[in-house]
Amino acid sequence: MMTRRDAVKTTFLTTAAISTAALPGGLLGQGAPPTGPFKLPALPYAFDALEPHLDARTMEIHHDRHHQTYVTNLNKALEGQEALAKKTVEQLLRHIEDLPEAIRTPVRNSGGGHYNHSLFWQMLKKDGGGEPTGSLGKAIDRRFGGFARFKEEFSAAATKVFGSGWAWLVLEEKELKISSTPNQDTPLSQGRAPLLGLDVWEHAYYLKYQNKRADYIAAFFHVINWNFVAERFERYRA
Repeated sequence: MMTRRDAVKTTFLTTAAISTAALPGGLLGQGAPPTGPFKLPALPYAFDALEPHLDARTMEIHHDRHHQTYVTNLNKALEGQEALAKKTVEQLLRHIEDLPEAIRTPVRNSGGGHYNHSLFWQMLKKDGGGEPTGSLGKAIDRRFGGFARFKEEFSAAATKVFGSGWAWLVLEEKELKISSTPNQDTPLSQGRAPLLGLDVWEHAYYLKYQNKRADYIAAFFHVINWNFVAERFERYRA
């Protein structure tokens, strides 16, 4: 008899396969995705580098299939839009309301997915975690009353995202804030600079954690690349 755990895994893998089978050539490795201005960035570490906190199979599916689908659909949305296709994804998302109405939603969804995930991979690293130091650590202490309080508030924001979305540490007018966005919306479109983000779509954690989002959020703090987050903080506060 199939257990609930087996059923969850089967559903997850079937969904991932369906999402990529729709791409020309079917699953990755069986045909090249459509060409276009945007490309899937390489994962900056091995799929199993973040074990035991984030499992290898989830990382593989998340990067190679889900992220690739966002890239493919973003390129598709920009077909015939030569001027827009020359812009960066950041430029497109910062000025989303200026896009033609016919492609605004596809770019918002797929462009946001591409941008958010491109950041997310860099926000993680093997043997990460701990607490930020330097100016970022001091800024977090001042703004939130210490790292423990920041962690509590960030975790609460991630827990409270209804359905699918992201929790963020952002800079808005040079002030640190914790926020969340639904679906693949990005803080860029809200005039905020994303520093740290956590993907709480179920595809990011369901193979290992099933419905235990709180456990996934706790695991995330063991793999944060605080050096990358600090670099973004210095860039955007200047």
